[in-house]
Amino acid sequence: MLLRVIGKRNKQRALPLAQPVLVMLREVWKIHRNPKWLFAGRTGTSHLPRSTARLAFNAARAACGFDDSFTPHTLRHSFATLLLEKRVDIRLVQILLGHSSMRSTEIYTHLSEPLRRDLRQLLGDFFADLF
Repeated sequence: MLLRVIGKRNKQRALPLAQPVLVMLREVWKIHRNPKWLFAGRTGTSHLPRSTARLAFNAARAACGFDDSFTPHTLRHSFATLLLEKRVDIRLVQILLGHSSMRSTEIYTHLSEPLRRDLRQLLGDFFADLF
């Protein structure tokens, strides 16, 4: 139940694979049944080209009605932010994002509205008994 991901600079990491994602990826694999690549290029001898992935993303974005400011990085940022809002340990978020440095992950710790509400409540409870 691990998915091997090859990231920037051919850096490899293994990510835990949730059952619903495995089911979806099996359906994708049935289209081409490539023994090496989950997202294979047209000839099957290499991975899907970035340009093809970009075209597919842009088509999906347009179908959803999002503008050009919605990028693949927006998905990554949203994923990291939601994990942190659900109180997932920042070290786990770092592993999932493939960051070698915690500093890279810390950019996702900005105060989102749910975290602001929690902070207001915490500070309100803390100061309530002081005055």
